[in-house]
Amino acid sequence: MTITRPDNAHVFRSLHTASAPLALANAWDVASARVIEAAGAPAIATTSAGVAWSLGSPDGDFLTRDRALELVGRIVAAVAVPVTADIEGGYGTDAAGVAETVTGVLAAGAVGVNIEDGTRPPAELATRLAAARQTADRAGADLFLNARIDTFLFGLGDPDTRLKETLARAHMYVDAGADGIFVPGVTDTATIAALARDISVPLNVMAGPGAPTVAELGALGVARVSLGSGVAQVAYAAARRAAQELLGTGDYDSLAEGMAFPEIDALFSEPH
Repeated sequence: MTITRPDNAHVFRSLHTASAPLALANAWDVASARVIEAAGAPAIATTSAGVAWSLGSPDGDFLTRDRALELVGRIVAAVAVPVTADIEGGYGTDAAGVAETVTGVLAAGAVGVNIEDGTRPPAELATRLAAARQTADRAGADLFLNARIDTFLFGLGDPDTRLKETLARAHMYVDAGADGIFVPGVTDTATIAALARDISVPLNVMAGPGAPTVAELGALGVARVSLGSGVAQVAYAAARRAAQELLGTGDYDSLAEGMAFPEIDALFSEPH
């Protein structure tokens, strides 16, 4: 049974605008989602890498569908804002498997998904996107389908024609039913502006140290800015730093940078 909230789906779609880009600090569990929501986030996006790590798997289609969907459902139930789920390549070996995953995403209450091409042939992702779109349409769900293009992130193909290849994939994916295009791994302003000019749907980029600010990206035409696994990586770095201090020098100075216990506990003290 689909339990996606139509109002959340409409709100989430409306947040994609270059005049005020949707800024997503990606979550990987219920606690991180609650913390991010409390910081004022209008929506929650999961990071597939962070989710996989938290559940004991490496990133890259190793996590099982059931475990991924269970966590999506927990996050949706824990926050009031719209949730979009990163489902890697779709947690399926073919388009039918992706359709089954999308059915589960909708049942969990999420209003969007990311599906990535990685090193797959672009035509294969187009087929997966079409299956996802058809599944959502049959369910009467307004699912925001974000297609991730990994040409820049993975350094695929000839650098001289990478932009052209990325745009060709973007057009193919939009024709297959994508509502947005996600191009991680690019921070060059000229390239980002070229992508935004030639892609007819909202453009999503991944940001980190050294990247333009959210406002600067919006001025280039970007409608959505994600931090990917970056927040999870910072959290795990903090855990490593505290452990190294404890086991090395025997002190605890890094713990002074943590959130206060009552502040975190209060996020769970009442039903959300």
